[in-house]
Amino acid sequence: MADGKEKLFSDFAPVTTQQWMDKVTADLKGADFEKKLVWKTNEGFKVKPFYRMEDLEGLKTTDALPGEFPYLRGTKKENNAWLVRQEIEVSCPKEANAKALDILYRGIDSLSFHISGKDLTAELIETLLTDVHAECVELNFTTCQSSSVELANLLVAYFTEKKYDLTKLRGSINYDFFNRMLTKGAEKGDLIETAKALIAAVEVLPLFRVINVNALSLNNAGAYIFQELGYALAWGNDYLTKLVEAGVPAATVAKRIKFNFGISANYFLEIAKFRAARMLWANIVDAYLGECSDCRCAAKMKIHAETSMFNLTLFDAHVNLLRTQTEAMSAALGGVDSMTVSPFDKTYQASDDFSERLARNQQLLLKEESHFDKVVDPAAGSYYIENLTVAIAQQAWELFLGVEEAGGFYVALKAGTVQAAVNESNKARHKAVAQRREILLGSNQYPNFTEKAGAKRPVATTCCADGNCAKEVETLVFDRAASEFEALRLQTEASAHRPKAFMLTIGNLAMRQARAQYACNFLGCAGYEVVDNLGFETVEAGVEAAMNAKADIVVLCSSDDEYAEYAIPAFKALNGRAMFVVAGNPACAAELQAEGIENFIHVRVSVLDTLKAFNAQLLK
Repeated sequence: MADGKEKLFSDFAPVTTQQWMDKVTADLKGADFEKKLVWKTNEGFKVKPFYRMEDLEGLKTTDALPGEFPYLRGTKKENNAWLVRQEIEVSCPKEANAKALDILYRGIDSLSFHISGKDLTAELIETLLTDVHAECVELNFTTCQSSSVELANLLVAYFTEKKYDLTKLRGSINYDFFNRMLTKGAEKGDLIETAKALIAAVEVLPLFRVINVNALSLNNAGAYIFQELGYALAWGNDYLTKLVEAGVPAATVAKRIKFNFGISANYFLEIAKFRAARMLWANIVDAYLGECSDCRCAAKMKIHAETSMFNLTLFDAHVNLLRTQTEAMSAALGGVDSMTVSPFDKTYQASDDFSERLARNQQLLLKEESHFDKVVDPAAGSYYIENLTVAIAQQAWELFLGVEEAGGFYVALKAGTVQAAVNESNKARHKAVAQRREILLGSNQYPNFTEKAGAKRPVATTCCADGNCAKEVETLVFDRAASEFEALRLQTEASAHRPKAFMLTIGNLAMRQARAQYACNFLGCAGYEVVDNLGFETVEAGVEAAMNAKADIVVLCSSDDEYAEYAIPAFKALNGRAMFVVAGNPACAAELQAEGIENFIHVRVSVLDTLKAFNAQLLK
């Protein structure tokens, strides 16, 4: 077999990079290679259209091994198993317990309970965890910051009473002093005092993490990948610094920190993010540990990942299943320790049993049918992903160093620089969505023309339950990418009259069909009724058909060259009886505008701003 392979390969002459470039240059027919094929990411680095083995030269990442420092290739050696987690809001502990027991039989092996601090009692913990075998499942808890230590003491007392082997229990308490500042704009309690008390309280639970870095908040606010990672490192480092200065050993602190990341839709960059995160964090922790090489296990980053809320949509919500599935794939291949997939209907309602079941099964499919849990770091050695890993690590590290030089993460939060940077990214991404440079299928591209929201309304994203927080610092903005398109479409749906857009197709067959399809999708994003047509012999016949159809908008669809012939006669035939729109940006646009034609839709206009202007005229 080996001889056969050698003979097979010998039949093909090696192809050099220059030969590839010569072929690409010829196929481009004079077009600029950099402008046409090199992609510049939001993170600021360039991605080439192809990579070769020589692109791995000098990359230290290729020397890493699974389960070994700096854990680039994961903290596991035998497989790529991760825990499938589901969140449970605890309003009634008995009901929450029943739900927990039910989903444990449906593939869940990590539970996350959200408990109000005012409800915390020993009886609640007893009821909540009845018949839940704590040694067989990861148990995670979120409560008010001021109640975190009380919760820790109650859990230790419960586990001790039940005679569990405390060294085997896995889980976390989601205490995060800085996240409250980001989301609610205020500090509460004493970070050092509470963190030290938490670490002391769970001393008998070596596998429990109680200091959290909720970088998920940055992701849900629309942060770019390098921002989420860079700020997360600064976030965790600030906890390390402050607690080490307060006398807690570095290894002890590091073993209690848990990172909760979001997962964006950028598939390959997300894989690279998780790989880079482990490597960078391991090096940060190692700097604290010094010569104590026996403690390098403390440098293992514990990662929980959750699919992003930022790119979920209210309209065509089942497409959310596709988004969260690719996100889950990238996190799994990136080697996370546990994962939550958000139900597809989370944007507009409290998720029901059906949507939660789908969310669970999305991960189970990756495990049981796609075997994503079998191979450790399958991306290793990929020319593309190894280069992405190094590039994203460099960008995140530069951001981390910038935060540190400015005084650390806490100082940056107090100054509002983190919030300002992420909120600026949120604005930039909304602009990209408005211009269709970032696509949200079903919202700003290829909408479902017949869909109605009905009673569905976006779930509020205020930082507090009442939305009236007394802010000491700026907070993150959690407006989802689709929020403005959803507001536009809901406005249309709420109006007494749904505008009708009529495609006046004429002239060149291929161009009129392409322009009509583009215009239908463009106007459908506002929830307008669209009427496509096969074609008309004259513009007068098309205008007459539009008026018979009681159209509110008439869209002329033809080729750029033919607009000089058709646009002005069509505009005059319409005579102000409906809004007139030209689908394209012809060379004769200035002449058409001089005749009073104002509306042009094409790839260079903002879809959102244009539709807002149309709504202002049509929904009076």
